[in-house]
Parts: sequence; structure tokens; C-alpha cells
Amino acid sequence: MSRGDRNPAVAGGGEIAQHVTDGNVPLGPLDLMEEAARRAEADAGGKLLERVEVVASVMSISLRHPDPGALLADRLGLSGVRTLQTRIGGNLPQYLLNDLGAEIAAGRLDVALVVGVEALHSRRKSVDAAQREVGLPAPSGEPAPLVGDDRPGHTDDEAAHQAAIPTQLYPLFESALRAAAGRGVDEHQRHVSELWARFAATAGTRPAAWSPKAWSAEEIRTPGPGNRMVTFPYPKLMCANIFVDQAAAVLLCSPEAARSAGVPADRLVYLHAGADGADHQFVTERWSLAGSAGIRAVAGDALAGAGIGVDDIARFDLYSCFPSAVQMAMKELGLAGVPGGDDRPLTVTGGLSFFGGPGNNYVTHSVAAMADACRADPGSLGLVTGVGYYLTKHSAGVYSTRPPAQGFRRVDPAATKALVEATPARVPTGAYAGPATVEATAVQYGREGDPAVAVLATLTPDGRRALATSTDPSVMASMTTEEWAGRLVELTSNGSLNRLGAGP
Repeated sequence: MSRGDRNPAVAGGGEIAQHVTDGNVPLGPLDLMEEAARRAEADAGGKLLERVEVVASVMSISLRHPDPGALLADRLGLSGVRTLQTRIGGNLPQYLLNDLGAEIAAGRLDVALVVGVEALHSRRKSVDAAQREVGLPAPSGEPAPLVGDDRPGHTDDEAAHQAAIPTQLYPLFESALRAAAGRGVDEHQRHVSELWARFAATAGTRPAAWSPKAWSAEEIRTPGPGNRMVTFPYPKLMCANIFVDQAAAVLLCSPEAARSAGVPADRLVYLHAGADGADHQFVTERWSLAGSAGIRAVAGDALAGAGIGVDDIARFDLYSCFPSAVQMAMKELGLAGVPGGDDRPLTVTGGLSFFGGPGNNYVTHSVAAMADACRADPGSLGLVTGVGYYLTKHSAGVYSTRPPAQGFRRVDPAATKALVEATPARVPTGAYAGPATVEATAVQYGREGDPAVAVLATLTPDGRRALATSTDPSVMASMTTEEWAGRLVELTSNGSLNRLGAGP
């Protein structure tokens, strides 16, 4: 068997978005997974599903089961398959493809199915839909092995300062990026909304997108009844939308298996290289909130593993839970974007705000969309990235219809980890009282539209990072109109919570 017969390739991708209307009985999560898998086989052509040896399921919030892959295998009439299930992380679909690709390249595997689902929209609308999984059969054997990093995503100190969930932390990154770019508050909001409008336009071209509307930049940046401010600078249309019913599946196989199953050669999109890693684990440990050593190392290693540079990439799908995630990737990859004269697509899906943010499974959709885009432009190269937690966990893969000249390369995660560990990090202060320089700010809003609390990331004179909060109305109002980065402030502390200025 030739070396080329072991290059892992995406043969088919299947996607589905379910919009529940009154009177309709929605498909459950397992039904959606099955439909996505069958669509992946139809996309490939031939008969690949019956040859699947591994069913790898992406962790689902709406399908909590010890072994979703086994349930799906039973639906598909598969027996004797190996199953896997991921932990939490939007990086993990690409991580699975990188790992399973390495198994194919080594000759240990021929066909794998990567699949995931979320059905939080129908669950929110229907009590019956929410209870449907209660009747699912228990696994007959041991639970599916879990893959992925299980370390916590935040510290107790970060949680105490309300900097421990995505809508609290990504706005801090946005503020830091704004300051680093030297833009004013309004100028930056226009810049970000124009970026996001291009993502919305792309989502409108994808049949499986949750929102087909091409939202304008003005609509995206302007708060209103349907676009409430969540955490300044992010209104709702700049945030990932997890309340969707979407499923996606990807069939990964060896070329020889594809031929045997009757898959036409022009359906294969090869995985040239894959890399995985993590940034310094906690946000308060990162050297700069406007940079990501993790993205730089992982994306750089994937490109180097494929023997190419970023200029060789024709299109990207940069993980897009919030605008700051995209801008951070652009910064670390050296991408100027449309404002800088680079019109290469930054997304082939449309982003988690508009295409939809199905929990951990968005990147499975990214890979299916990238396969479509690469087939439409034979021989070109595409880069997919995935992110878990708060720009914490990273994965990247390079794709093309052209087989890799030197064979697939799974970059050693230990080598990528060493690159990140060689970069500087901060020491968090925990409780701190004294002078500090503001690095980034965010203002969290209540659901009724009133500002609730401001969160500040600051640097002490000795270079440590201190978090702080404020509920002063004048402070919160100022942070939405003026740049606070670089200001010298005085923090107080009660031993567990740091505050801006005097008093709790």
C-alpha cells in the first residue's frame, strides 16, 4: 500500500438546522445526529457509514448520556465500533480529527465518524423535548472514554470578580485589543461591527445556518429591544448564540477505504496537518489580554506541519464565539483583513452569532463547510481553528483537495506546549489594595438593560495582575464612552474582593 493511501481525508460532511414552529414535533438530539451522519454519507457518495470503525461524539449539553456514540451506532446499524466522547471545549472537534487522522496515517484505522449536536432551542420551547432523553437506553458496557483537557477554566479569584464565563471574559479581551489598536470606543465599535457584518453575510449563504439574515454593521452595534447589551462592548448580536437546534457530522477516512466504498476521488479533502495546545491556563496568568501565545503556537505549528505559511492559505474559519476571538487570531497570524487590503475569507460558516453556536460542536460545522469550499476551489488550502474556554484551549487543521506531498503530520502536542511555556506569564495578585494601571474593562448589564457591574483587569507596579469591580454608576457610564486602559487607579480589598476606589 502506498503512503498516499494513508493520508486522512474528509470524505463527507452533513449538517442540519431545525427550526421548531408551533405544532411541530421536533426531532430529538439523537435524531438530529443520525440525520447529520446520513447526510455526511450522502455528501461523500458511496457507502462509508457501514465501514465506520470509530464513532466520536462531541460533548452535548442537550444529550447527556454516558455513550452517545453507542446510541448513534445502534441507530446506524453498526456493531463492534469503538466510541469516544469529548470533554468541554470548542477546540475538540478538530482535536478529534487530528488524533483520528494520526490513527489513519499509522494504519490503525480506516473510517471514523465525528458527530455532535445541540437542541437547546427546542428544549427551551418544549417541556416534552427537554424530557426526551430520559427514555434513552443506558449503555450496555462501560461509558465511552473521554478525551480532552479536564482542567478547570477559571480560578476562584476570577469567579469572585465575575470574570469566569465567556460573556464576562471575552469583552475584557475586546477592550484590551481596542487599546492596543489605539482606537476610540465608538471607532472600535464600528470596526468590530463591520467585521461581524461580513460574518453575518457568510452565514446567510449556508443552508444549515441558524440566522439567514445578513445583519448590517449598524444593526449589530446598536443596542435595542432585540439586541440588548450583554456586557459592554458586546450587545447580543456580538455574542455566540447557543440556543439553536443544529447537528453536524464528518466522515474521515483513508483514500483506500474511500475507493473501496465507492466514494469519488474528487470528494476527498485531505487533512494536511493538525496541531493542538493550550495557552497559560487561567486568564489572569496571561502576559497580555491583547495577545494569545496559544493561538500563535498552535496555528503556527499546524502551518509549519503542512510545510506552508499563512500567505499560502486561501480561506480561514477562525473560531468566532466573540469578535475578540477572531481579532486575536488575526493578530497572531498576521492577518490584516479587509480593512488592510486582505479579502481572504475569515469564515466559511458565518460565526457563532449568526450561523449558530451549538455548544462544543461548532467546528464540526466548520470542517464540513471548509470541505465544501475546498472542493469548489481544487488545490487551494484552508485553515480551521477551534477554541475552548477563554482563548485557553486551541486546535488547528489545514485542509485541501490536494494530497499532502510529504504526508499528513500530527504535530507533537508536547512540542507545541513547550512553545507556550517558553512565553512570559503574569502572577495573579488575588486580594490586592494599592495603585494599579488599568489594562482592560467590561461593563456587565442586567437583562432589563441597566449596567450592573464593571470589571477591571489591572497591572500592579511590580507587574502582577489584579482584578477589581465597581458598581459606581458614573464609572460604569464612563467605561462605555471613554478609554480606561492606561489610567492609574487605586484599588481597595476586603481580603477576597478587590474594588475600584473606596468601600464595598
